[in-house]
Amino acid sequence: MKLKELIDKIRSDIAAKLSERNGIAEQLETLRSADTTDAAKVDELRAAKSALDAEIDVLAARVADLEDELAADEAATRLQSQVAVTEQPARTGTPTTEIRVGSEPRTYRQDTDRRGRQFCLDVSRSFLGIDPAATERLARHMVEEQVERGSALDAMSTRAAGTGAFAGLVVPQYLTDLVAPHAKANRPFADVCNHHDLPAQGMTVNLSRITTGTSSDLQSAENAPVSETDIDDTLLTISVQTNAGQQTLSRQAVERGAGVEDVTLEDLFRAHATKLDATLLNQATNGLTNVATGVTASTATTVGVYPKILEALAGVEGALLDQDPADNVAVMHSRRWYWMQNSVGSSWPVIQQPGIAPQMIAANYAEAYGSGFRGVLPNGTPVIVDNNIATNLGAGTNEDEIYIGSRREWHLWEDPSAPMLIRAEQTKAASLGILLVVYSYFAYTHARYAHTRKLNGTGLVTPAFTGS
Repeated sequence: MKLKELIDKIRSDIAAKLSERNGIAEQLETLRSADTTDAAKVDELRAAKSALDAEIDVLAARVADLEDELAADEAATRLQSQVAVTEQPARTGTPTTEIRVGSEPRTYRQDTDRRGRQFCLDVSRSFLGIDPAATERLARHMVEEQVERGSALDAMSTRAAGTGAFAGLVVPQYLTDLVAPHAKANRPFADVCNHHDLPAQGMTVNLSRITTGTSSDLQSAENAPVSETDIDDTLLTISVQTNAGQQTLSRQAVERGAGVEDVTLEDLFRAHATKLDATLLNQATNGLTNVATGVTASTATTVGVYPKILEALAGVEGALLDQDPADNVAVMHSRRWYWMQNSVGSSWPVIQQPGIAPQMIAANYAEAYGSGFRGVLPNGTPVIVDNNIATNLGAGTNEDEIYIGSRREWHLWEDPSAPMLIRAEQTKAASLGILLVVYSYFAYTHARYAHTRKLNGTGLVTPAFTGS
């Protein structure tokens, strides 16, 4: 199915659900205007409408992502039809290439160098000082990045080129996009967090958190004092951390190897993304597993675990109250998601949810790993699959966990435009070595509100996939 056809199909699904929602709203108005109100029926319809809203939000978010992708594809097609390299005679009579950013093709492009081999080769050969043309191409690339990214790149380039021993290079954006869906656990959870631009300076991010709120009470008598409680806050200080990896290549590999540079850098990018995501989930003290409130699941069946998911959701809403944005998600390991799909039985939720057959335990969107929501639970909660979740937890070191919470309250700060920087230095000249380093700065917190729940216990031991 083509991208536009998929968007049209999802829009059609949204329209159908909106029509269904409007019908429910009309029924509610009729019930509320009746002389005698059926409270149970009103509650049932309100729950159905809320579930529809959640499902519509998920579909709308998916449409927005697909439309962004379609717009990028169309822009690339238009640009490809416009680009041209023109030769202008110099005053000396020597022909020179004129660079017109916006109408000229980029130095490094996905259609001509899909895996970034030329870029990686130029980085290494430039820092070896053996290829002036490679240095010129990198310089032209940095000018193109400066035009496109402006002030955000100014601050980062200043930090990246602080000494004469190395130079900071911004990786072509299509390369950072390219590696996102590749193997390794990568960063599914990090991608659904509430993203913010990391401040240009400082090694901490500070948030004010209200710890004592105001009050209101009934006045005991006329002219009697009314309730007053002084509001108070506590500063939440979040450390900026550095995520970095390096690899030393031999000069022989760079000069005589085939594809060594692109394979090495691609693996560094994937390792970098995976480490960031694993840190958000598992880091001591501040990782999601260490700030979440436990909900014990002791029955190792999907039918036994699902009620505990609802218990966790109830805890999330109880903690956030009117700050609950109704944007809750479930984050689980892929083995847990497939285990849920493996389950069959004669039991199903008492309350049917829109778009999900009553005998189903969940709906599978069949998305690829790291491509967004994998599916939706019977109550409308979207599911994110992330294999950075540990599988060696619990007394038997064979349990994983399911995290339930509001993704708007899982905060992640990263550098603007999230460019990865490469530093290539000839620091090991005596041994003919070339050092490649990938790094970035980030900060995160899940503790603005203590709301996240995690399902743990013997109900989440290594899944058993039953069958004949």
